Amino acid sequence: MAHTLEKISPARKAAFEVLLAVENGRGHSDDLLRRKSVSRLSASDKNLATALVLGVLRWQIALDDRIRPLLKRPNAKLDIEVLIALRLGVFQLLMMDRIPAHAAIDESVELAQSAGHRFASGMVNAVLRKLAAGDAGIRDDDPKAAYPTWMVTRWMRSFGVEKAETICRSGLLQPEMSVRIQGAGTEAELVDAGVRFTPGLLLTATRKILSGDVMAMEAFRDGRVRIQDEGSQLVAEIAGNGAEILDACAAPGGKTLILAERNPQAQMIACEVNPQRCAALRKRLASLGSRVECRQVDATELAERDAFDLVLADVPCSGTGTLGRNPEIRHRLEPEDFARQAERQRAILATALRVARRGAMIVYSTCSLEPEENEQVVHAVLAQMPGVRLVSLAVRVVQLREKAIVTADGAEKLFKSTSADGFLRLFPGDFGTDGFFIALMEKLA
Repeated sequence: MAHTLEKISPARKAAFEVLLAVENGRGHSDDLLRRKSVSRLSASDKNLATALVLGVLRWQIALDDRIRPLLKRPNAKLDIEVLIALRLGVFQLLMMDRIPAHAAIDESVELAQSAGHRFASGMVNAVLRKLAAGDAGIRDDDPKAAYPTWMVTRWMRSFGVEKAETICRSGLLQPEMSVRIQGAGTEAELVDAGVRFTPGLLLTATRKILSGDVMAMEAFRDGRVRIQDEGSQLVAEIAGNGAEILDACAAPGGKTLILAERNPQAQMIACEVNPQRCAALRKRLASLGSRVECRQVDATELAERDAFDLVLADVPCSGTGTLGRNPEIRHRLEPEDFARQAERQRAILATALRVARRGAMIVYSTCSLEPEENEQVVHAVLAQMPGVRLVSLAVRVVQLREKAIVTADGAEKLFKSTSADGFLRLFPGDFGTDGFFIALMEKLA
């Protein structure tokens, strides 16, 4: 087996391992592509591994549609290692013009063999050679083909055909890298390090990275440059100011850091139910010292009453706004998942309102596009909790623009994305961000 592994390039080996981990539910592709086994690759191998992983996950439905007819038994259940080797080969043959066909075929065969499927490797070779003999690639002019039909149908029903196509097309693109910068000299350090960037579209503290390795910078290591989607940053900026702040679902901590930045005198509680994520959260927020207390607790079980004057509930969700960053979500979700998510989301929001004191502001947010997880959750909870009013996010955007937190152009665009109820929805493809839903409420009694 060692001899076989030597025939596989580091990039394809890494891509195969990440795809296998994703398939077995051992992590999200975005996180797995940052682990040490990928990070220590050369720049070219890292780029190829990333392109292979994200490309296969984004086009998996179309890839499988091309594979099945070429099998002797099209309905046969393939071992997952064999199927991943096939997907990698097909993607390279049909979607990567610069990859020689022999490299795509030979190394896919070796991947299947090295995974213990020596007999199936002959089938992998036969299927890929049949495919290479043809000249028809995967049509990428219809991005809807890369998503489950039920998912596209619900987006068309909720947002219209044009917006659904924009969502689908955005989910096939590599998301822009946004960073948040702190300190007057930090931007100059980016320039000195050879990083090319442009200003953020929405926030004055954001830069969009065009090229360069920000993770190699000292400013990244000491936290003055932080990688964070601009939409995610906006959620924390909208939350605003308070003296006693609750971040109900805080991990991985990016929004908590912004709240601390904007509220240097505040006392904060940051909650996370998962032990590993809570440990990582404590480590990330350690520089804040006694200003923040990290608690491993379920956000629905908070005991404090009338304790906080600012609450952020950025709740767990389906993540359909992050399909460009986490393409595997489209393969894991089922239509019935939204009702299950919404039940927990209602419980978290109800708790957030309960622990907020009179006059407190409460932000509810998700990275989901789905109405069941967003406005329907807010309306359902408010119907059961009198004494809470919705605050239009158009008003909040004006305040952020006056403080030079939101750019003037960004404010104009955000106004157009605010609903009649005052909700704000960022669609993928509109702002260079992931998709987000944000609601702002005030507790009156």
